[in-house]
Amino acid sequence: MKKLFSNIKGDAFGGITAGIVALPLALAFGVSSGLGPSAGLYGAIFIGFFAALFGGTNTQISGPTAPMTAVSMVVIAGIVAANEGDIDKALPAILTVFLLAGLFQVGLGALKLGTYIKYIPYPVVSGFMTAIGVIILITQILPSIGYYPKEDVEYVNQFRAQAEEVILENILKEEQEEGILVLENFEETIKRGEKITEDDISKESKTLAKNNASGVIGAVKILPRALKNIKWLELILALGTILIIYGFKRITKVVPSTLVALVVMSGIAVGFGLDYKPIEKITGDFPMPNMEIFTGFSLGGITPYVFTALTLALLGAIDSLLTSVVADNMTKTKHQPNKELVGQGIGNSIAAIFGGIPGAGATIRTVVNINSGGKTKLSGMIAGILLLIILLALGPVASRIPAAVLAGILITVGIGVMDYKGLRAIPSLPKDMKIGIGNFKFKLSSEVLIMLIVLGLSTFWDLIYAVGIGLVIASLMFMKKIGDITAKGSDIKTLREEAWDDEMDFPENLKEEVFIKHIKGPLFFGSTSEIQALAKQLPDTARTVIIRMGRMQYIDQSGLYALEDILIDLKSAGRKVLFVNIPKQPKYMMERIDIIPDLIPEEDCYKSFEKCLQWIKANVEDVV
Repeated sequence: MKKLFSNIKGDAFGGITAGIVALPLALAFGVSSGLGPSAGLYGAIFIGFFAALFGGTNTQISGPTAPMTAVSMVVIAGIVAANEGDIDKALPAILTVFLLAGLFQVGLGALKLGTYIKYIPYPVVSGFMTAIGVIILITQILPSIGYYPKEDVEYVNQFRAQAEEVILENILKEEQEEGILVLENFEETIKRGEKITEDDISKESKTLAKNNASGVIGAVKILPRALKNIKWLELILALGTILIIYGFKRITKVVPSTLVALVVMSGIAVGFGLDYKPIEKITGDFPMPNMEIFTGFSLGGITPYVFTALTLALLGAIDSLLTSVVADNMTKTKHQPNKELVGQGIGNSIAAIFGGIPGAGATIRTVVNINSGGKTKLSGMIAGILLLIILLALGPVASRIPAAVLAGILITVGIGVMDYKGLRAIPSLPKDMKIGIGNFKFKLSSEVLIMLIVLGLSTFWDLIYAVGIGLVIASLMFMKKIGDITAKGSDIKTLREEAWDDEMDFPENLKEEVFIKHIKGPLFFGSTSEIQALAKQLPDTARTVIIRMGRMQYIDQSGLYALEDILIDLKSAGRKVLFVNIPKQPKYMMERIDIIPDLIPEEDCYKSFEKCLQWIKANVEDVV
């Protein structure tokens, strides 16, 4: 506790500054997610406070971030669509997924898996981050020019027939659930159909229109129509916001340019009484827990989203720990990764209960905090408290912020979040693979291929599956490379072709009777086929085989059974097999399945090549 208050002045200034920077981003991310600006603020408040209190990085400032919001947007859209476009009906399920993601993060920290996050390949992270930027840029084009599909009457009317069909399907579904659907008698269906109003059809049509224009593909499809219906005032507000954000940085970085843009452009819109579209209303009430998460919980309703929640948890973990590394470099300290995950999980869980969107450690806000004097967890807690005060005191005022201004802020976020370092490296990365058919082949870097696959799938299909597919491809390519390297180093050759230093004095007259297999590197599933093929190349003259394992640090189950098959073949052919210098882990594995002593007796396992050579000289005869 004493340490927490050891830097009150610096932490107070750092926390307040970081909170001010977080305000416009929290509002923008809330709007972008689909739950509204209040959800963004709630996320920033509770994640910021509790992740700082329980986390393992003293200077970390947490809250909604671009990657977490992009994935949350997909989750929200999917659950809302499954609930007939009714966001109020879908909200408990959405928040349950976010709560589950937070609990998964706590589990990751408790299981001490935080240290393994660093093994996620850079091309996967690079492709994902660039995709986040592309998604934000494309999806914010429509609000930046003031076009909202559900407000376009002509466009909405195109979905009337489909809306009537959906409403009828819902009636039939209700009757089926109630057990009153009878194919021979549709009287009840007709009665319910007669109650359908014009407002019902109009509401469903708007929902369908909005869904059809959502996401990257939807935004691209509707863009030609949107460009014919530009609202120039909204476009000017968005462009003015972007210009101030980039221009004010050139003047000074003491005051956050994002906040300046928000205040200036909103002040102009409100002060001159312009006819603009404001963001959704922020009540300014104290956040209250959404108890429907617990009272309406259904295992069947949440099961389809378990993998989504886990992916969200992993993304938050990566996002947070990368920021922790940045903080370490700036403060010359060392964060606790597993404790940080527990803190992030607690913050996300509590934020979900109060209706907030999920978040993670935010790099820019953390850097601002450190540069402003923040040194302890108190700075992050102060940032969360400041945002709560702003919510309670200025909620109704913030409700007058133009939606186009937040769209402009998000466009700059989208531009900034893309991985330019990875993109610039594309031409210089080694081209280690060929793609194509027949004569039409071209060389490409495997890492670039992974990045492009993740980028494309994330942008145009599904963020969550894209990361999974990217990880699988990266893992397979890594296994292939390691397998190739191991196969090249794990040769079976006569002593005339290759010999290690301690084999130079091997008896010349026994070199046709004894062959040595050198295993260099791990024997795992990526290298088994090559080793099996090489084992079959042993000539008939070799009656004794020495397998040297001193450089085989590791063997997995696949390698173990492949080795067992090789030994059985050698034994069946009447060949004597000797092991030399077996490392601890491989020996333990071989003893577990009785390779030692059933196939290779203990007396045939030598700790040194010198001892093995003594046996060779005493027992092997020159028959050539």
